[in-house]
Amino acid sequence: MPDFDLRLAVAADIPTLEQWDAAPHVVAVSGDDEPWDWAEEITVSWQEVWIAEVDGRAIGVVVLLDAHAEPSDYWADVSPGTYALDIWIGETDALHRGYGTLMMRHVLDRAFSEHDAHEILIDPLETNTDAIGFYKHLGFAQVGPRRFGTDDCLVLQMQRPDGPQ
Repeated sequence: MPDFDLRLAVAADIPTLEQWDAAPHVVAVSGDDEPWDWAEEITVSWQEVWIAEVDGRAIGVVVLLDAHAEPSDYWADVSPGTYALDIWIGETDALHRGYGTLMMRHVLDRAFSEHDAHEILIDPLETNTDAIGFYKHLGFAQVGPRRFGTDDCLVLQMQRPDGPQ
């Protein structure tokens, strides 16, 4: 069984994150959002960037952000305690191996237990049916379609399992 770990991203991860951003399988499901400025993303106070590693090799990233505190108002009018996430496996040989599930379980648990989130949102492209099925399998419920910039997305949410605190 491979050794799986998650750790917070550091500046030395920026070239790898940029490489993953340009990978064809990531580009195909990323939409037309502005490119990630990883030097900033790993330092802002309202989000955490986690690097997934298998046997010490970085394979993916998951970003957990406070949707209420995020300054661009991307998620519009959300209440305090609303978090959102982005996730992708950057290395193609790590796809469909269960690592995405491990990454999601980590950030979901962290959002609910460490950040006292009451809901978590995610916004895959409507055409990314594999991701939508994956999120639903994990317990996300469909909120509905929403256009973010030029991207037609499907917003899904997960409510805090034990109800509001």
